[in-house]
Amino acid sequence: MDCMITTTFSIEGYRIVEYKGLVRGIIVRAPTISQGIVGGLKQIVGGRIGAYTEMCEQARHQAYEQMKAHAVQMGANAIVGVRYDASEVVSTATEVLCYGTAVVIEPVSA
Repeated sequence: MDCMITTTFSIEGYRIVEYKGLVRGIIVRAPTISQGIVGGLKQIVGGRIGAYTEMCEQARHQAYEQMKAHAVQMGANAIVGVRYDASEVVSTATEVLCYGTAVVIEPVSA
C-alpha cells in the first residue's frame, strides 16, 4: 500500500495501530528570474499573478513530497492531520511547511 495521506485524524475502513510521530517537509522558494519579471509586470497592471501561483504550487508540492518521504523513513504507511503553513522569509522568498502525524494503519476486519 502506498502512503495514505489525509487532513482528517482517521481514515475510514482503517484503524491506527501505531503512532510514529510528527513529520514535516519544509521548502523555501524564491521566484525564478522569469517568474520575477512576469510577476513584477503583473503587479503594475494588476490581475492574477500566475507566475507566483506556479512558484507557490511548486513549493507546496515539494514540501508535501518531503513530508511523505519523512513518514516512509519512519516506517509509517499513512499520515493524518496534514496541514500547510506558509510565511515570507524575506520579501522575495516564501517558506512552505507541510506537516502531519505519521502512523501505521491496518484495515478494520469485518
